[in-house]
Amino acid sequence: MTYPTTIDENAPVIADHTIRIAAPVERIWHLHTDIGGWPAWLSAIPQARLDGPVAPGTTFHWTTAGMSIDSTVYAVDTAHRILWGGPAHGITGIHEWTFTEDGDGVVVRTRESWAGEPVDADRDNLAAALDASLVTWLDALKKAAEQEDHRP
Repeated sequence: MTYPTTIDENAPVIADHTIRIAAPVERIWHLHTDIGGWPAWLSAIPQARLDGPVAPGTTFHWTTAGMSIDSTVYAVDTAHRILWGGPAHGITGIHEWTFTEDGDGVVVRTRESWAGEPVDADRDNLAAALDASLVTWLDALKKAAEQEDHRP
């Protein structure tokens, strides 16, 4: 099977957000790729389950905003980049995360593209919803990673 190698740069909705987190990249990567652990630090995702290793072709199931989503991991460069996506409720989403060490912290960038009939029908509202969800996700990741308990 051939997977996308990046987001859909021609999609009608693209969100791009960056945050700097004062924590080691290993801790941030672990939090982010422990998909079953997302509900512990990201209240917007009450359920998440990974069906194998964090590797291309592995599927994970999660819920957010009242939607059940099945995503497939497309690419992984451990502690540097992960790309996943798939169709959900008529929307084809592709989501990329990059992790770049920066002194005593890490710059985390997330980019996501959405395409499909629901996006074409309500582009502005869906773009705003995607932007808000990614900002919430980044803020929650920062808060969890910067906690003083020094988890790996």
